[in-house]
Amino acid sequence: MAQAPESQDSIKIQGELEGHGDWVTCIATASDSPNMLVSGSRDKTIVVWNLETKTEMNNNNEEKITIVGKMEKRLVGHNHFISDLCVSSDKQYCLSSSWDGTLRLWNLKTGETKHRFVNHKKDVLSVAFSADNREIVSGSRDNDVSVWNTIAVLKKKANERQRHTDWVTCVRCSPNADEPVIVSASRDKTVKVWEVSRGNDNNDDNREMRLKHDLRHHTSYVNSVTVSPDGSLCASGGKDGLAILWDLTEGKMLSALEANGEIYALCFSPNRYWLCGAVLDFVDRKSYIKIWDLETKEEIGILKIPEDSVDQDAPVSRKKKKHATLCTCLTWSHDGKTLFAGYTDNKIRIWTLISGNNDYQQ
Repeated sequence: MAQAPESQDSIKIQGELEGHGDWVTCIATASDSPNMLVSGSRDKTIVVWNLETKTEMNNNNEEKITIVGKMEKRLVGHNHFISDLCVSSDKQYCLSSSWDGTLRLWNLKTGETKHRFVNHKKDVLSVAFSADNREIVSGSRDNDVSVWNTIAVLKKKANERQRHTDWVTCVRCSPNADEPVIVSASRDKTVKVWEVSRGNDNNDDNREMRLKHDLRHHTSYVNSVTVSPDGSLCASGGKDGLAILWDLTEGKMLSALEANGEIYALCFSPNRYWLCGAVLDFVDRKSYIKIWDLETKEEIGILKIPEDSVDQDAPVSRKKKKHATLCTCLTWSHDGKTLFAGYTDNKIRIWTLISGNNDYQQ
């Protein structure tokens, strides 16, 4: 990674995880469990990893740090591609969505399915826990955003007049439990912000899902949306090559960052004022992770996979023959020191942040 202006920040690969038999499509970390990583794949399984840092001396008597992962569990139950997942804040459960049209709530201790969520009419593309873990949000190719409770009862769906008019590609919840909102992205080129308020009797059955903001500026379909650590901003990106920052309170666009390629995933750093994006370059058709400083609005780094890290024999999608190794998903560790990235060569690469400051403060 190129160094950030006036800082000594750098990022390098310190590990690769292999265990999936097809594209890695989603990854999640758990708060207060730095050694835990969960990943989902087109191989229809979810893997729970236990990470370990190993230190050894190389031939030049220099210290070499490597992060390795032991597969603790493989969760099996979905009968089609895993599209998205998240881990509850208490680290007891994992929630997954799949092209089989269902969601599953997994007990991470036993590896068994606790509940199965069935209501969507088509593939489920994204899923998220609310900040308090009391509710679950899902988005689907049936153009619907749905809210469930944790025992798989459907509570609310987006109003037919306000819902998306094309696939819902990504849903995320604000981390602010006092003012909860849901953010959804779609192939209809919009990002929508929803409020789910409690009824007068505080009964979960008496709730309203109201469209708070309808955010329009993208000129093509939106693949990803992410909410900032303090819940004040969201960022969206997709085929038009723009990473757009939005004010969630006022519902207005703050800025648009040029990615110069289709954006497949976005995530905010938890402790630096950075936005990271998985980008397929428009020109060379190669996949990069780009990092923007949100104060200067400048691109401060590009993470490229070393050539010797790419498995030339990995299976390539028929539709993506020009770029066998595409970054599909991103997530930071909760301390902001490690960036995990999933790829279409079935690997998870572990990027470690070395030195620097630029702490995220608002």
